[in-house]
Parts: sequence; structure tokens; C-alpha cells
Amino acid sequence: MAAMSTDSTGAAARNSPFVRACRREPVPHTPVWFMRQAGRSLPEYREIRANVAMLDSCRRPELVTEITLQPVRRHGVDAAILFSDIVVPVAAAGVDLDIVPGTGPVVAEPVRTAADVQRIRPIGRDDVPYVDEAVRLLVAELGGTPLIGFAGAPFTLASYLVEGGPSRTHAKTKALMHGDPELWHALCGRLADVTLEFLRVQVAAGVSAVQLFDSWAGALSEADYRRFVMPHSAKVLAGLGADVPRIHFGVGTGELLAAMGEAGADVVGVDWRTPLDVATRRIGPDKAVQGNLDPTLLFAPWPVIEAEVRRILGEGRAAPGHVFNLGHGVLPETDPDVLTRVVALVHEVSARPAERG
Repeated sequence: MAAMSTDSTGAAARNSPFVRACRREPVPHTPVWFMRQAGRSLPEYREIRANVAMLDSCRRPELVTEITLQPVRRHGVDAAILFSDIVVPVAAAGVDLDIVPGTGPVVAEPVRTAADVQRIRPIGRDDVPYVDEAVRLLVAELGGTPLIGFAGAPFTLASYLVEGGPSRTHAKTKALMHGDPELWHALCGRLADVTLEFLRVQVAAGVSAVQLFDSWAGALSEADYRRFVMPHSAKVLAGLGADVPRIHFGVGTGELLAAMGEAGADVVGVDWRTPLDVATRRIGPDKAVQGNLDPTLLFAPWPVIEAEVRRILGEGRAAPGHVFNLGHGVLPETDPDVLTRVVALVHEVSARPAERG
């Protein structure tokens, strides 16, 4: 990719179809990118990550740059997303954890007390210099293709810290949430500060948008989300201001979409369970939407995939802005060529008359 000056790169990214769709502005075609587009579905990713631990790979700017660029080169997506992991800022804040292959984040000493919360220290740029460097390298290399920064939302991070790792029931998390609300809010408040600073580092380094992943928020009722989670996500989103579009995404959050929109995002990600026109009615007319092809349908015959892509693009027209994506991340076994075909199809079907001509 040809390098551009910082000013021209930033201007091109701000005027890209992706950023324009996030801001609910007219676009030449519906932009598309995929959650987990840089990852195990790509043979070039598996090759470059061989024998490199996940956290180590996130701390090597040149490696992060190459991995982030791979799907942009291969698929022609409208945005790159920074290769990282949601626990990177938590590790930088002093939490002893590891990302175990096949399991996920595992915390050595789960949070149980106020003293545990106090050990989560504030972070700044000097704690994650590799993120700052990687973003700057990427902005220079992407040539105007926007770069999305990201972080895990306070609730999802808290669930890992309380459970000690991934959980299907979130039983310990909910027990702490209801049994000791003061400790819960102290933990989430501390994590909101860490998350906000982590995203501010990325914005200062040049990302064009950010996505806040609340992967496990769908485990909650709307009442619990509003009481225990929404204030902390809102703190992160409000702290970023409106300089870059803010995307908020969770899985299984159909009943939470209105509240997630109220938390302060510009774009609300929608998983595959809720049609985008229905989601738009729940979220309201002042937010763009992102989504929402079921990742498992990428294993179906092409005519099925094509029909689903067309359906989603049709439903997305009900929203004031639509970014095409999956309803969750790319599965490792996905054929990369299918993703490339989906990008081309989205662009072809959604192209406005002037672009077709």
C-alpha cells in the first residue's frame, strides 16, 4: 500500500464510506468489514503467529501492523481493525493473567475484595507504547483506509476478572453484582477508567473510529444492564467525545439495544438474532447500525449466502446509516475466499447509481 502524508491520510479516512456511514452521511456503497477479520481464518495469520503467544503478539508493533493489514489486502474491506485483545489494557494495569489457547483469558487471582480492585492501577500511553506505535505505523500504511481501535467494555472485563476466566453462566459475576453493589461499581469504575485511557491512546495515535465490545452483556436483563453496566459504558463513550465515531457491540443483546444506544454510541452493533429494521426501531433514528450476517452461514452454499447478504442490505436501508458486518466474529474454519466474495457482493449490490455508472 502506498504511503500518504498524515494530513491526507486522515482526511481520506474521515471521508471514507465507513466513517461516513457511521456518521449517517451519504455513501457510495455500504461499507463492510468483519469482526475477527484478522485472525485464524487466514493462513498467512497462522503462519506469522506460529510460536508467538497471543499477548506477546499484541505487544509487537510491526507484527500487529502486518496482521492488521492482512485482511485489508486480501478481502478489500472498507476498514481495518487493530489487532489486539480486550485484556491487553487490564494486563498493563497490573492484573496477572494469560490468554490460554483454546480457553481464553485466565486470571491468576480473581477479584473478590476491595483490595483486589485497588491493585488495578491507572494506565496511560507509557503503559501501552506498543499500541501507540502500532496505530501510527498502521495509519501510515493504510493509505486512507480507516483504522478501527477497540477495547473491551467494563462489564465484559469485570466478568473475566471475577470469574477468573470465561464463563457460560456468569454466576460469580452476578452474585457479586447483586450481593455487593458497592464493590461491583468500584470495580467497573476502575475498569472504565482503564478502558477510556486505552482508547484515548488509540485515538491520539490516529484511529478513525473505536468499537467497545461488551461481548457478554447479553447475559443480563435490561434492568440489570441499566443499573449495573450502562453507567460505566456511558462513562467510556462520553469520555471519548465525538471526534471519532463510537461503535458499541454485544452478543445476544436484542433486548438491550435501546439501552446500548442510550449509553452514547454513534453506531450500535447488532448480532444475527435481530433483523436490522427491527433493531433500528428499538435503537431509534439517530444511530447507525452495524451487522449482521450469522457467521455460521458462511459455511452454507453460495446462493444461500448471497440471499442472506441481500436480505441484510435491504433491512439495513431502514437505518440512517449501515455498516455491513457479521453478527459476531469470523470463525476460524471459515474459507477466506468466501469473505472476499461477500465484500464484493456487498459493494456491488449496495452501489449507488452514480458509482454503477
